[in-house]
Amino acid sequence: MPKNVPGDPTANPDETDSAALNPEPDEWTPGSSATASEAAEAIAQAEDRLLRLAAEYDNYRKRTIREKSEAFDRGATALVTRLLDVLDDIDRLSVSDPKTTSYQSFRAAYGVVERKLHKELETAGLERIDPVGALFDPTQHEAVAAAAPETDEQDHTVKATFQAGYRYKGTVIRPARVQVYSSPGVA
Repeated sequence: MPKNVPGDPTANPDETDSAALNPEPDEWTPGSSATASEAAEAIAQAEDRLLRLAAEYDNYRKRTIREKSEAFDRGATALVTRLLDVLDDIDRLSVSDPKTTSYQSFRAAYGVVERKLHKELETAGLERIDPVGALFDPTQHEAVAAAAPETDEQDHTVKATFQAGYRYKGTVIRPARVQVYSSPGVA
């Protein structure tokens, strides 16, 4: 004979199962037969693991930020160290006596220092953009002036560079400012 269920109109109130009336069982059973104290202990352990994991992640995040900063500083230090020779040359050039140094020798020394600086920057990944004669590319050039083309082949090509652009490791960090051949009426 089936047990009486609470709320059943045919049930005899004296024969109703007491376990069905008590919604809170003596044991906590979410899939196991653990007691309430064991469940509380399991929850406390899970909370502890969660807090430890959160602290570990926070430490990892801080360590990563610190390591990135240190790596950047090491890279910047290496570049500056390589540029110190160029700075020394500039200092020597600036204290040269104009009475004993001819313009030609000063100009030649300046050219050597300029080439040395460009070489060090190219070694570091800097590339100069000087597009005279190339097709205009708005991703690498900034048109600041236009000129009428003398031939149809010159249309949309760079006539002159007013300011060189630079690319660092393939990324344009400053577009070249240029004058572009453009047919009249073409924007």
